[in-house]
Amino acid sequence: MLGKLILSALIAGLIAGGILAAIQHLRLTPLIAQAEVYETAANAAKPACTENMAGMKMCGDDAGEGWKPAEGFQRIASTSAASMLLGAGYGVMLAGIALVSGASLTRRNGMIYGLCGFLACALAPAMGLPPEVPGMAVADLTARQLWWLGTVASTGLGIYLIALRHEAWATFAAVALLALPHLIGAPVAPNTPNQVPAELASRFAANSLGAAAIFWCLLGLFLGLTFERLNIQEQFHD
Repeated sequence: MLGKLILSALIAGLIAGGILAAIQHLRLTPLIAQAEVYETAANAAKPACTENMAGMKMCGDDAGEGWKPAEGFQRIASTSAASMLLGAGYGVMLAGIALVSGASLTRRNGMIYGLCGFLACALAPAMGLPPEVPGMAVADLTARQLWWLGTVASTGLGIYLIALRHEAWATFAAVALLALPHLIGAPVAPNTPNQVPAELASRFAANSLGAAAIFWCLLGLFLGLTFERLNIQEQFHD
């Protein structure tokens, strides 16, 4: 039964991730390509090497940028594969949460599960770290990752307390957990000018959140359909 659960979650996640990849190709990739034009132009205007205070030459490209997919099929394929693997991982995570919490997951409430995932993993983090296009000034990567993980965990636990616990303390704890990451505050980007227009950055952020909302709703719906069809939760709890 556990293998059937994992397989159904993987399939639901791969399908939702494939749809997300299609939306990304149609709506987000053109915006990224526009941003890369500004980024390339700004980088070309910078000197190849500069001297620091000790008189040593520092060249920005000395370390190399590492491998990145070529334009065209390779980039589309790698982006699509990443989206589908991400969907599979989120599918297993959402299925595990449904089983551990004991709350039923069906085709009727699957999209509600998905919306909760969207709130925890996309919308709440975006309040502090909105989706970014190439060329934008960003804070330290490790600091951003830690804040994102903390926000997802805190928001997810807050949603759980609101949805499934009815004690008075749970309501107060949920409010505190939902507010905590934003009271701490997301890492602040350095005070350097962005290389892309604000209008382009805002369009990318809006489209990214829209794509994430569609993905999460579909993931919850597909999981609910498979759970209901295979009677997964009933068999586990029996």
